Amino acid sequence: MKPLFIRNIHERVSSSSSSSAIHLKHSLAVIDPPSIFFDEEPELAAATVDPILALFNDYAKSGQCTAPNTKVLHAHLLKRHLLQSQVGISDSLMDCYRKCDATGYALKLFDTGPERSVVSWNVLISGCNNEFLFLESWKQFCRMHKSGFEADEITYGSVISACTRMQAPLNGMQVYSLALRKGFRANSYVRAGMIDLLAKNYKFDDALRVFHDVLCENVVCWNAIIAGAVRNGENRIALDLFRQLCRHGTFLPNSFTFPCVLTACAMLGDLETGKVIQGWIIKCGSYDVYVSTSLSDLYAKCGDMEGAMKIFTRMRFRNVVSWTAMISGFVQLDDSISAVQLFKEMRRLGEEINTFTITSLLSACGRPGSTKSAAQFHALIIKCGFDLDPAVGASLINTYSKVGAVDSSELISGEMERGRNPHSHAVVISLHAQANDAERAVELFVRMLQEGLRPDKYCTSSLLSVVNTLSLGRQVHSHVIKSGLVFDVSVASSLFTMYSKCHSLGESYEIFGQICEKDNVSWTSMIAGFANNNHPDEAVRLFRNMLLEGSSPDQSTFVAILTAICSLNSVREGKEIHAKVIRLGFGEEITVGGALVMMYSKCGYLKLARRLLDLLPLWDDVACSSMISGYAQNGYIEEALLMFHKMLKANFAIDSFSISSVVQAVTLTNRSDIGTQLQSYTMKVGLDSNVAVGSSLVAMYSKFGGINDCVKAFDQIESPDLIGWTTMIMSYARHGIGEEALRLFELMKRKKMRPDPVTFVGVLSACSHSGLVEEGHFYFDSMVKDYGIEPNYRHYACMVDLLGRSGRLKEAERFISNMPVEPNALVWETLLAACKVHGDIELGKLAAKQITKCRPSDAGAYISLSNIYADMGQWEEVMNIRSSMKGAKAKKEPGWSVV
Repeated sequence: MKPLFIRNIHERVSSSSSSSAIHLKHSLAVIDPPSIFFDEEPELAAATVDPILALFNDYAKSGQCTAPNTKVLHAHLLKRHLLQSQVGISDSLMDCYRKCDATGYALKLFDTGPERSVVSWNVLISGCNNEFLFLESWKQFCRMHKSGFEADEITYGSVISACTRMQAPLNGMQVYSLALRKGFRANSYVRAGMIDLLAKNYKFDDALRVFHDVLCENVVCWNAIIAGAVRNGENRIALDLFRQLCRHGTFLPNSFTFPCVLTACAMLGDLETGKVIQGWIIKCGSYDVYVSTSLSDLYAKCGDMEGAMKIFTRMRFRNVVSWTAMISGFVQLDDSISAVQLFKEMRRLGEEINTFTITSLLSACGRPGSTKSAAQFHALIIKCGFDLDPAVGASLINTYSKVGAVDSSELISGEMERGRNPHSHAVVISLHAQANDAERAVELFVRMLQEGLRPDKYCTSSLLSVVNTLSLGRQVHSHVIKSGLVFDVSVASSLFTMYSKCHSLGESYEIFGQICEKDNVSWTSMIAGFANNNHPDEAVRLFRNMLLEGSSPDQSTFVAILTAICSLNSVREGKEIHAKVIRLGFGEEITVGGALVMMYSKCGYLKLARRLLDLLPLWDDVACSSMISGYAQNGYIEEALLMFHKMLKANFAIDSFSISSVVQAVTLTNRSDIGTQLQSYTMKVGLDSNVAVGSSLVAMYSKFGGINDCVKAFDQIESPDLIGWTTMIMSYARHGIGEEALRLFELMKRKKMRPDPVTFVGVLSACSHSGLVEEGHFYFDSMVKDYGIEPNYRHYACMVDLLGRSGRLKEAERFISNMPVEPNALVWETLLAACKVHGDIELGKLAAKQITKCRPSDAGAYISLSNIYADMGQWEEVMNIRSSMKGAKAKKEPGWSVV
């Protein structure tokens, strides 16, 4: 017996073929829209009532629309010679093939069918999209265009959607330009597809221009632009667009709108606005699983788990996203017990789990003493088949590391390294990069290449983040060019950031200039590169270029440019940046606020800095530390200590920057007792080994006269940097222990640490204070020949002091005469001081005369020369000098005493 379906087809087709005439229009009832934002279709011409049309409609709605059954239908139509009679029959059959994911058969039918229509092309292009054959969709559109067919809104929308999925914005722009020329400017479906394409390719400003180009007549374009704003991190703009939509009044937001704006609220932590949106949801009756999940996620991310659970328990249907959002909320509040209990309930009800559920739970287990729970979840991961997922593997490694199970962590890491999966390798390389383990990251990267695996952009970017030598960086750069990854904006950004870290700004800026489509990360990284390498002027110039090219700065950009402004010490430009911050709505962002406080503090505008600090919704350690540093640098020691005390009372996380700022403030006082307390505190919180804190402690004890304490503080530093080494050398020099200073300098060189001009000031001072004349000449020559450092006035003054202290005044005079630059007052003052010690009146008179030429109103030179004459008993000359002081209007500062 023939199946009922085949008998039904035979009867319906037979009755249709016996009709006197078969006339039908296209039976396509639904064509997939080009964007997820479409909740309704454009109206097509109503189909003429026809038996075959009714057959196709009934068949499409039935559960029997499969590839085999469609082939049976196809055979019957061929047998009755109906397929060639009307284009509409062929189009309807193609649509059936499309709906049962048999695009290959649809293509064959299309190529062998009767005269084609625009509907035929739409069915074909839509079918390619359904089976993710986006490149084929593009090719068919090009073929259609060359054949002379006029595309309609469905065609343009589908092709733009394909370009979006291919990440081919240029192709999409070409299609949109064609659509505009054909009169589809005001068509919502075409515009929404273009907005979606631009937003997903991080061209949000262009998407906004398309949105505002024509007045929106339905909610589709609003959904597209709001979703695009959220995708690009423009959450405040998304909420502003939602408010405009609500004020529009013509149409209401729908179930596509609400999840987007609720996500924006969650990202901003704005629960109050979220509650207003919840009122709109109730008004519009748009509760479904997606809206409810987004709403509960908002409450969870804002820390209101009671409100989140109320919404969650009232949901009629829940999916894995709903459950995972609640579990993540409990984990965020550090309530691992509730998170695990909810997961057990989820498993009891037979709900499916995904990788996000697993990684959230692993975060809950990442605490000391949770080894057993971590092992249980590990077993579940293996049982459910998630053990091969790179993200899960990375979470497992982190969890085992946090609970102290280092062996298990290394075992999983080894398994991921041995796997021939590029994604697994990318995760492990990223983990090594986060741990700053460059050697292991490079080793794994090389192994990937040896095994024939092609590192992707994530692998390469992670590796570049830990490369700190130019030779290795250039090798990776060569591989990037060879593999073609140089055209990827994230890899290119990592490349020029690497060169910036290696102080090769020329190569860094060259790569930056080669990026065609610069994103915010690119601009910010290059600005930060200039700022961190003492080129603040270039950083400011680049920031202005960024604005001119239409890019909108984000929080990271403002932090980078404000760092550059600090180096420039230009409050005028700082205020310009501040105004831009306010205009773009970042005024209350804590990170940007902290950077503004730092900028005003460094520029000496302490009242304005403190006002900004008080206006921040929350204080953070960066802003407070910047305020402390500003107070200390400007001599407000008591205020600096009070601010530090407030930080301690508020239980702020005290970092190395805060401690070193306070230590520097204490150094300006004579309160060694406070300094000792601070060192005790640093030992208590484990910051005594930090290089910044250790260097500050060395400088403090050096001023207070405790060289032994200096040595102890220096020995506590885990890895001294150049500042640490230089500070200790300076301390030895100040205390007249020149031999130890030179020994430490040689040790520093053996550690491959390259000295800078300040280091040589310390070395030459050490030679001067210890009478090491020959050594001083050696290091002065070495500075120029071995390190290419041009001497400055401080170096010349050190050499004059070295010769003067040893009584070689004539040699010191010759040294000054042979200087390649004009001696300044500091050099002559150093010689004058030596003349006073050794009683050389004639040379002292020469030095004093030169000082008065440089600084006519400086009383110091007159007084020093007067003291020399007084020591020699030449009181008449003393009176003459006093008269000369009056004539030059030089005043001696009155002395004072605290006694």
